[in-house]
Amino acid sequence: MDNNPKTLLEIGTIVGTHGLRGDLKVRPLSGDPDLLLNVDHIFVRPASGEVEQYEIVRQTLHKKQILLRFKGLDSINQVEQLVGCRLELPEDQLPELSDDEYYWAELEGLRVVDRQRGEIGQLVSIFTTAAHDTYVVDGPYGEVMIPAVHQFVVSVDFSAGTMQVDLPDGLIQDEQ
Repeated sequence: MDNNPKTLLEIGTIVGTHGLRGDLKVRPLSGDPDLLLNVDHIFVRPASGEVEQYEIVRQTLHKKQILLRFKGLDSINQVEQLVGCRLELPEDQLPELSDDEYYWAELEGLRVVDRQRGEIGQLVSIFTTAAHDTYVVDGPYGEVMIPAVHQFVVSVDFSAGTMQVDLPDGLIQDEQ
């Protein structure tokens, strides 16, 4: 296993511990947890510090989250410091997506341009709801939440660094 992969993409976040035996609660970045249920190694990136690779010895679905346990870490005391860390995989281990699907790491930082209003800001985060993913854009209109659905997202142009959207009236609060 390559300990220094060239391109790592974020696939989830450790959001807490579970029990006393070292299980970690993970929130996947997509509504599909299968990827985290089918890998045997993962890279953990703290907010500050070096990325480190761990072997997964247990993984299970639990209340729309994933529980992971890493080899050699078998108590809550050993894993508490991992809460808040990002989970990443090498790009070449990720499944191919259809033409209208993207990994979060590919979208982060794109300029979001509305057909009528022009630039509305930069894509800064994403969260998953029961219905769909939601993009959070920060810019001149403040924080704008855009449902990640075909109805609103027109196109993504990675070479230009933009996502074009067509937002309905009322989605942006306090339009300037």
